[in-house]
Amino acid sequence: MLLNRPFWVAIALCLSSNVEAACNHDNCLRAFIRSSAAASSFCATYTPGSSTPTRTTGLPRFVSACQDSPARISSACACLATPTPTTATSSPTTSVTAKATCAATQYWPGWENIKYAFVFGDSYSSTEFNETGVQPSPTNPLGNPTYPGFTSANGPNWVDFLTTKHNASLLLTYDIAWSGATMDSALVAPYIPTVSSIAEQVENLWFPNYASKPASAPWSSDDTLFAVFDGINDVGNSWAQGVPATTTLNAEIFNVYHGLVDELYYAGARNFAFLNVPPVDRAPLTSEKGPESQAEEKADILDWNTLLAGMAQDLKSMFPDINVFAVDASLLFTQVLDNPASNPITAGYLNTTGYCDAYANGTPTEDYFDPTCGIPVNQYFWLNNLHPTYPMQDVLAQGVAAQLEAGPNVC
Repeated sequence: MLLNRPFWVAIALCLSSNVEAACNHDNCLRAFIRSSAAASSFCATYTPGSSTPTRTTGLPRFVSACQDSPARISSACACLATPTPTTATSSPTTSVTAKATCAATQYWPGWENIKYAFVFGDSYSSTEFNETGVQPSPTNPLGNPTYPGFTSANGPNWVDFLTTKHNASLLLTYDIAWSGATMDSALVAPYIPTVSSIAEQVENLWFPNYASKPASAPWSSDDTLFAVFDGINDVGNSWAQGVPATTTLNAEIFNVYHGLVDELYYAGARNFAFLNVPPVDRAPLTSEKGPESQAEEKADILDWNTLLAGMAQDLKSMFPDINVFAVDASLLFTQVLDNPASNPITAGYLNTTGYCDAYANGTPTEDYFDPTCGIPVNQYFWLNNLHPTYPMQDVLAQGVAAQLEAGPNVC
């Protein structure tokens, strides 16, 4: 469910230097932002044709929020002030190993000069940070709770590692992710209704606490990274619906996803990292159901990741001044699952297909050994039926940092 969108979208637009000062922040404009890709094309051709415009026919469905008012339609188009699309100079790539780079814009100072990071995601990213608690500082770069937080990795997760191990300088990280999150709870329900979706993380947690650049987070467009790692629960909670239901659903989800990134852009965000969905079809949760189920989930993951790559390219075309880092979590996970020794960090893994019940809910130490499990917990890839242990999270952070060091890879 998208909560408080009207108020905070207005705030986002007010904060943007790209928005005309006289534009009206009303429901018409919010509908345009929600359908920003289509709205951009529509606005490029919408010409009322007189000082008192009257055109109200033959308009897209999202324009219905403007109540047949050409003045409000014109205002919404003026508010968006979308930059002229540029021609892509190369195909997008999500391979962090290739490290293909594009020319960075003036907003990317280099990984070594990024001071702040905001992270949105699910249990693969969450440390259970509380926006009202102790904030990140030079002596405590992740704020609350005490490092490494409450993660799903039986140790630090990729957000922890990126902040404290694979960082290139002091990095203050605000981890707004929630375990169990989906993109929009109204489209794919989380496991419990109290979970904050990505939409709620952006609109109900980030905007009221950080959009105004408070003293606790005095970020700017040219020193801050916005990272989104979502899709595991969206796919996991819906793949069984099968095609064509998931095809339609994923399109709806990415309409929301795109709109949320648009909101962040209008609030000043310019540097984005998007992590795709890893091969959770190989997690015990699905593998135990058999090869047919694995094939169905794998197909849905592929569809999600294809849509993500397309959205990243579309965002870059719409907003040429952004820097986009596409991180191929799928590749990183696949390499380790296929061959743990492919990375020294995960060379200690001895089991990449199952998990031990005695470890499933976490252990007293990161290398805890229960004789009934045969090997220590950190020699299992899977802590439980869905979540990897911390060595894989370390590799993921390494991959994210490698792409940030290399530069943007969506042109």
